[in-house]
Amino acid sequence: VQLQAFGGGLVQAGGSLRLSCKASGINFRLYDMNWYRQPPGKQREWVAGITSAGAATYVDDVGGRVSVSRDNVRRMVYLQLDRLKPEDTAVYYCKTRYSGADVWGQGTLVTVSS
Repeated sequence: VQLQAFGGGLVQAGGSLRLSCKASGINFRLYDMNWYRQPPGKQREWVAGITSAGAATYVDDVGGRVSVSRDNVRRMVYLQLDRLKPEDTAVYYCKTRYSGADVWGQGTLVTVSS
């Protein structure tokens, strides 16, 4: 089972990015997917999740600036980040749970300049 996250980069405050995560080795449509982020010098935190049925949930403090979606045919999960702020700077990770263990992607860095 592998998750590969990509799509990060340097963006100005107020800009947008769409992060992607490609899953392989699993029957993707059966699994809930989650996005986490780890700001510099801080702990990793949950940002958003989407169930196998497509129900999305978000951490309270992203204030409607984040949207998670999935494409079961392409085995992809996406995280749309809008109206980015410098405090959104972090390494973003996708994660699922498979056979009782967490499986993490390698992370993709988002840097928001002020």
